[in-house]
Amino acid sequence: MANPKEKTPMCLVNELARFNKIQPEYKLLSEQGPAHSKVFTVQLTLGDQHWEAEGTSIKKAQHAAAAKALEGTKFPKPTARPSRSEGKNPDSVTPTVELNALCMKLGKKPMYKPIDPYTGMRSTYNYTMRGGTYPPRYFYPFPVGPLLYQVELSIGGQQFHGKGRTRQAAKHDAAAKALKVLQNEPLPEKPEVNGKEPDDENLNKSEISQVFEIALKRNLPVNFEVTKESGPPHMKSFVTKVSVGEFMGEGEGKSKKISKKNAAIAVLEELKKLPPLPTVEKMKPRIKKKTKSIVKLQTSPEYGQGMNPISRLAQIQQAKKEKEPEYMLITERGLPRRREFVMQVKVGVHTAEGMGTNKKVAKRNAAENMLEILGFKVPQPQPPKPALKTEEKVRGCNKEDDFRMPYLSHQQLPAGILPMVPEVAQAVGANQGHHTKEFNRAAPNPAKATVTAMIARELLYGGTSPTAETILKNNNSSGHVPHGPLTRPSEQLDYLSNVQGIQ
Repeated sequence: MANPKEKTPMCLVNELARFNKIQPEYKLLSEQGPAHSKVFTVQLTLGDQHWEAEGTSIKKAQHAAAAKALEGTKFPKPTARPSRSEGKNPDSVTPTVELNALCMKLGKKPMYKPIDPYTGMRSTYNYTMRGGTYPPRYFYPFPVGPLLYQVELSIGGQQFHGKGRTRQAAKHDAAAKALKVLQNEPLPEKPEVNGKEPDDENLNKSEISQVFEIALKRNLPVNFEVTKESGPPHMKSFVTKVSVGEFMGEGEGKSKKISKKNAAIAVLEELKKLPPLPTVEKMKPRIKKKTKSIVKLQTSPEYGQGMNPISRLAQIQQAKKEKEPEYMLITERGLPRRREFVMQVKVGVHTAEGMGTNKKVAKRNAAENMLEILGFKVPQPQPPKPALKTEEKVRGCNKEDDFRMPYLSHQQLPAGILPMVPEVAQAVGANQGHHTKEFNRAAPNPAKATVTAMIARELLYGGTSPTAETILKNNNSSGHVPHGPLTRPSEQLDYLSNVQGIQ
């Protein structure tokens, strides 16, 4: 419903039934449909008349039936009562509010005073005790209000009288009479304070605040002090003295706050007579120019070699004021634990791809390839600087030491394969070729080692090896060919050893 105060059809049916002295009766006839979308049928009976309606809930069906009953009923309908707010504008402003706003502009204060004294109840009983009667046992001298209230409104030197059945109505009447007279009066000119017209802000400031502001502008000390306190405890009188530089003022009141305000009013009149202060031109603050976030493109293709390739490519495009690079995932392949991602980057009409074990690495490699296409040098990985070595240590270096530190080379071994040092190889009896000096076996064939590495790589990334299957077919070997991809490293190693004949 748009208006929450509007009566529902069921409420109107209840009023209709009450007016005709009958009882409305709602009856649920049927319930159809699934649990999440049911339809209810309700019958409404008023006297000998019946109406049926459907709805998604029992309440909605009742309202629909009531609406039908209101349209088709033959019973007389009750007369609609006028609402309390009918004929009134809820957004209208009362005369008292208008008068308060006008008095603020005129610099006057409206004062309301009731002039209708309450008349107490007087007993008409004769207390002379004649006639053998007794006086009443209880007497309640409660005041009884008059039929009409009267209010006197004072604004400046003018008085206005208002009447009404309530106190507020009498105030509205008096305010309406005052508005007719005061609306034609011209607004007073704003008095000058220190050679300047007072701002509208001072209208809402207290006299004490104005004293402190003037003293602050003129570098004058301000001191409020209660100098006298007289009278009984229930009716004391206070005298407050204020000093602002050389100016003095006193104020008296029934409380310290009132006396302080009166003292501020007294000294404020003297402060307003001071000559105006010389105007000082305010220096405009210097606004620092914001530095441009766009990086200027260097003419040298070596620009930004120490940066991340993704950030470097983005800054180059910003400096050229061209569209930023767009990255897109092309494909994702490999086993779940050994995924390989291919990302593509597009800059203008150029495209480049990059691969990696995760999307971040692939995106970085794609950015590096795009930098090469655009003509920017890609920083080459620099080997770590070795510590200073003596001649003895340099002469003592051999191939075995190089084998013990395979991580110095830039080629990364496939995942799952670790280098084996000579001591471990001797313990397990593995053939290490030229890495072991104690074994007299022949060195392995380099071609066979390359084929073994190829088979191992295919097993690691795909689970199957077409190379191994081809070798088994050519050799007419009876080796077992797996029917599906091998996922376990132990199975892959056994299959590789069977194909290559490694013990």
